[in-house]
Amino acid sequence: MINLHDIRYIRLGTANLDEARRYATQILGLQIAREANGAVYFRSDSRDHTLCYYEGDPQETTTAFEVRTAQDLEDAAVLLERNKFNVQHGSRADAEVRYVDDFIRFKDPSGNNIELVLRPHASGRRYFPSRDAGITGFSHIGLRTLNARRDELFWTQLANARVSDRIGEAPLLRIDEVHHKIALFPSSHPGVQHINHQVETVDDLMRAYYFLVERGIRILFGPGRHPTSGAMFLYFEGPDGMTYEYSTGVSLISPENDASHQPRQFPAEGAGFCAWGAKPDIPEFKS
Repeated sequence: MINLHDIRYIRLGTANLDEARRYATQILGLQIAREANGAVYFRSDSRDHTLCYYEGDPQETTTAFEVRTAQDLEDAAVLLERNKFNVQHGSRADAEVRYVDDFIRFKDPSGNNIELVLRPHASGRRYFPSRDAGITGFSHIGLRTLNARRDELFWTQLANARVSDRIGEAPLLRIDEVHHKIALFPSSHPGVQHINHQVETVDDLMRAYYFLVERGIRILFGPGRHPTSGAMFLYFEGPDGMTYEYSTGVSLISPENDASHQPRQFPAEGAGFCAWGAKPDIPEFKS
């Protein structure tokens, strides 16, 4: 089994690196870690970086997960190859660009670019945001899936993810105590569907709402509250059509309750996505 430890970073191609840099700092509220290799690396917590924008095709999105040991990485590569996945071992130069010791890459069954990384760098300095957005860290991603049931089996049988809840066919998957680190949303094409950052309080969430509206940023969903995780949320549009989310108050499933947790089934309609009645302007969230 692929032993996922945590989600680590997202890599996004962009046709306008200057605009992506401006948005990530002035709007999203991340800290620039560095600019190198035709890319800008952004921090949101104690990790070296959690988001990287680079000059490239905006359709090229990559999600990285950390594994604990070199043996875990090698075992994952063997298991993937045994199950007919094309695994590429990262070069030393590519590992240095990602600020990791080693990594492998492959595509999940829907064609999403996935990297498994070993010994990713941490930062020795405190995260200092470019604006006071209240961000406490990068938390989860939504991935598009061409076949939710098939992909759920990949993440839960080849990897150690567990289903917390489902919205229609979309499973919300945890790899630690947090309600979900991966959400799989049915779509006609692969790619990262949304990127979540946690904020400290509901006040941060509401301040963000007014901040974004005043600056003409398109609000895609919320403010609202997910009945699945209990998190209060706000989704908004980023560069190249990427969807970003702030949320706060996500529920935890403790190790004591993990084995006995029974996933709930929510409808793939308004009440399944928002307990307050907010209406989404996101294709994968529309019934």
